[in-house]
Amino acid sequence: MSASLFQPFTCRGLTLPNRVVMAPMTRSFSPGGVPGENVAAYYERRAQHDVGLILTEGTVTDRGGASNDVNIPHFHGKDALAGWQAVADRVHDAGGRIAPQIWHQGLVRKPGTGNFPDAPSDSPSGLTHNGKQVTPPPSEEDVADMASAYARAAKNAKDLGFDAIEIHGAHGYLIDQFFWDVMNQREDRYGGNLVDRATFAADVIRECRKAVGDDMPIILRFSQWKQQDYTARLADTPQKLGAFLEVFKDAGVDMLHCSQRRFWEPEFAEENDLNLAGWAKKLTGLPTITVGSVGLSSDFFGAFQGQASEAASLDELFNRLEKGEFDLVAVGRALLNDPEWVSKVKAGEFDKLKDYDGEALKTLY
Repeated sequence: MSASLFQPFTCRGLTLPNRVVMAPMTRSFSPGGVPGENVAAYYERRAQHDVGLILTEGTVTDRGGASNDVNIPHFHGKDALAGWQAVADRVHDAGGRIAPQIWHQGLVRKPGTGNFPDAPSDSPSGLTHNGKQVTPPPSEEDVADMASAYARAAKNAKDLGFDAIEIHGAHGYLIDQFFWDVMNQREDRYGGNLVDRATFAADVIRECRKAVGDDMPIILRFSQWKQQDYTARLADTPQKLGAFLEVFKDAGVDMLHCSQRRFWEPEFAEENDLNLAGWAKKLTGLPTITVGSVGLSSDFFGAFQGQASEAASLDELFNRLEKGEFDLVAVGRALLNDPEWVSKVKAGEFDKLKDYDGEALKTLY
């Protein structure tokens, strides 16, 4: 057991008992966008077994085109917010801490889908990741409301007593679409080079800060890859990555959640063996969360086809954490598969860690 993994961590007044974060994982168990008792019990079980911070599944803003699935939870509306209040209460009663991941799918959402099928799909320029024009470019006023929608959700989180918020800026969804030059061809303040294309995300962060005040941490999740291209990279040098991330630091983000398929892979192998979270921390000085196949032998993409994965050694994770490469560790499928995963690691019961069975995505346990 790594002592560093179970050291407290404090950020903007929030103290976590350890460095383990439950990674956000879309499950689609909230009919009509409303999380029920089963969702509350699901998160409660992880809080009961030593998870330091729970990041919820992606939960969408009040823009009508934010979601493509009627079973993805909303973070707006009386019924959905009552459901999230029950989730937060159950987690807190179990001694846990919880943050919603605030999400908007952008053009990943096809028109006619989700709980508001008549709503248009939002995007930077109406262009797909292949550069095909499918909708008119939104006005600057529309883009500003897209940013404000994240803040409205953040205000809801504050009012419900959540402990932090995470803004989903990764994996080819709306915020990430603004980062990519093929999809973002705007000629106003939201377009331009990579640093300029980070303006929308910076606006989201600033608006969320106004909504939650000074005592609630704001986390931004970002990735180099996107779901349409696993080999894509926003920044191919540390210098470019540093300039990009500095935009979010200047906007007031507190932590960076750095999504990789495999946490152990170096981000810039020609430089050193630091992973993406390691580079983000080195370049910005901000606390970072690493994520990517923690505790398992294969990455998560096969999980959507029911692919199993064997439990893997945590030694490299412990070594990197001990060296201070990153500050927190997000665990996905291993924790999905076994609510007691953190408690077992804390007790040194590594022989009791389970293989991922490939079926956990289909149940809410």
